[in-house]
Amino acid sequence: MLCKLGVVVARWLVENNVTTYNGFDYEDAWNVVLMAVPPSQTESPETTTFLSEFYSNYLRNLFHSLHPFFRPNFLSNLASRFKSTHPREYLPLPLPSDSLHSSAIVSKEGSRVHALLEDLLARVLINLHSIQKNLRFWQFRAQRSRANKAYFMVFERGPRALVDETIKLLRGRAAQVSSLQNLCQSASDYINERVTVLSGLRSSLATFLAQVYMEVDKIGGDLVTDPEYKLPSLLVTISDLFSTLEASIGHVHAMHQSDSSGDGSYSIPLLFEKLPEINQEGSRWTDSEIRDAINSVYQNLDNLDSYISLLVIKHRRPRKMTQYWIRYTCGAVGLSVCSIWLLRHSSLMGSSDLDNWIQEAKDSTVRFFKDHVEEPILSIRDELFETFRKRHQGIMDLEEVQLTSNSLHRMLLAFSEQAKGQKFPLNASDQQMLEIVMDRYEKELMHPIQNLLSGELARAMLIQVQKLKLDIETAMLELNQILRANEINFAILTALPAFFLSLLLIMLVRAWFKQDTKAEGRGRIARIQRRLLVVEVEKGIMQYQHYVEQGLEKEAQCMFGLVLYSLDRLYHSVKRHAEASGEWQCLRQDIIDLARPGLQTTCKLTITSRLDRVYDCLLPAQKRR
Repeated sequence: MLCKLGVVVARWLVENNVTTYNGFDYEDAWNVVLMAVPPSQTESPETTTFLSEFYSNYLRNLFHSLHPFFRPNFLSNLASRFKSTHPREYLPLPLPSDSLHSSAIVSKEGSRVHALLEDLLARVLINLHSIQKNLRFWQFRAQRSRANKAYFMVFERGPRALVDETIKLLRGRAAQVSSLQNLCQSASDYINERVTVLSGLRSSLATFLAQVYMEVDKIGGDLVTDPEYKLPSLLVTISDLFSTLEASIGHVHAMHQSDSSGDGSYSIPLLFEKLPEINQEGSRWTDSEIRDAINSVYQNLDNLDSYISLLVIKHRRPRKMTQYWIRYTCGAVGLSVCSIWLLRHSSLMGSSDLDNWIQEAKDSTVRFFKDHVEEPILSIRDELFETFRKRHQGIMDLEEVQLTSNSLHRMLLAFSEQAKGQKFPLNASDQQMLEIVMDRYEKELMHPIQNLLSGELARAMLIQVQKLKLDIETAMLELNQILRANEINFAILTALPAFFLSLLLIMLVRAWFKQDTKAEGRGRIARIQRRLLVVEVEKGIMQYQHYVEQGLEKEAQCMFGLVLYSLDRLYHSVKRHAEASGEWQCLRQDIIDLARPGLQTTCKLTITSRLDRVYDCLLPAQKRR
């Protein structure tokens, strides 16, 4: 089938006069196909291979003929664009502010080199981030104790490392060698090697980034106004910087080639393509020469990406799955045991236990919702709308208490008039008449039996019982009022368990939504990470100034490259938040000013102090407006 399709395509090429391209004669190829492929052998493997190469070459040349200025990695970049709906924006180039709107930059040469510089800085920053992320892990491990390093070597590098290190320990014990000391020493060497290699790579890339950025800043104005004469010199400079980077990384390669573990990581050194032999001293290059120079730069970037990826893969930090494989293994074993136990109690094994448990859990959930959510809410609603309407109803009404009080007043009045033999006013005090009753009661108690039958003792006792009844009714009335006043509180207390459960769920959803673990997040931890980026920028600026004053040019360039990396991370992390608060234009300009090589250090430190004080996305959580 492939051969038949090839014959059809080749015939179409010849019939439509598509005969040659870049020295490849399609008509001759068609004749070769007809002569070399008999009808009986149209499906042979040799024919299939030939036609596959034929079509691949044709499609590749046709693609380049339609897009002569596309980069060699166009397809990979095109595929990467579909991986994320929001492409990553990197630190802007140090070009004049009106360069994007000028006619020079939108010209063919300017647009190609502008895209080249953006891709160059972006890819170097990506590699720097990959190196920095792994380097911080190993630097943190290097600061731990010897015992912690040994534990990492044995238990946090996967099951194979556990077996290998256990075998080494047993062999060392059998040979009566201090195996634990050897393990600690090998752990230190293992970590230090990665710190050294990644530090060297970071230094080389940071220096290269700083040199390119400074060169673009130096000729940025001329590049905008006169790109035809500045593009050749810029491309030549970039080619020379790649050669310097090759020598710098080659030094790291030479230092650690003998220490490699034999896996081939250091077997092939990094080699960049030299700029093609073109008229480098001329004032103007042709489009073909510019295209060849740009393709050479992109080829060097591809080689750099491949080499850095290889070294980072060898020296990268272990994955989370590898570091915590023991926990995950125990969890998997526990989950397996739990699954087997559940299977034994399921209907698949003829047991109804699991169904009964599910039904009980369902009933308990419904009961909890009804007792702690539905009924308290309905109770609060009823209380809010019916409390004042039903205030007159209750266990003890005010009319009953008033009736008992009036009866006690008449009894006290009659007893006092009889005991004193005088008329009392109707509004006489109950307390005064009660004192008369108590005095007479005390006298009657001197002869209780006689006075109980013929005296006033029984009457005085009945008056005290009436007084006790009045006190009880008054207390019940007050208690009823207290209960009615706190019915809403009791309903709220009943709903508290459901409230706390809902609050916990909301906090978990909020933490997941804010993604506080990175500087791009929205929460307090993300805000702290952004402020720490500002601190890194400030420390890098001061260290850069110190190297400049000491005359250490190479170290100064390396530090400036690291400052650019920190500014890029800050630029990316604050962009979305600053756009939401309307601060992005000013904040973006401040970040660009911090990246300017020619700006004085005092001005840069003033800008960093302003970042912490002014912009809302960088303020501490307690000082936000």
